[in-house]
Amino acid sequence: MANASKQKTKKPNIFRRMGAKIKEVFSELKRVTWPTFPKVVKTTGIVLVVVLAFLVVVTGVDSFLGWLLKLISQ
Repeated sequence: MANASKQKTKKPNIFRRMGAKIKEVFSELKRVTWPTFPKVVKTTGIVLVVVLAFLVVVTGVDSFLGWLLKLISQ
C-alpha cells in the first residue's frame, strides 16, 4: 500500500515536464498578435526620441551642477 501512494505523488521526470512546457510555449506563441513592421519602426523611433530627450536633459543638469560646483569651490 505504501508503494502505491508513492506512485501517485511522484512527479513526471524532468524531460516530460520540459517537453510539456515547450509545447505550452509554442501554443501560446501561435496566439500572439505580432505588430506590423511599420508599427515597429514607428514605436522604435518614439523610444529613441524619448531616450535622446532624457539624455539631453540629464547631460544639461549634470553640466550645470558641475559648473555650479566649480564656481562654489573656487
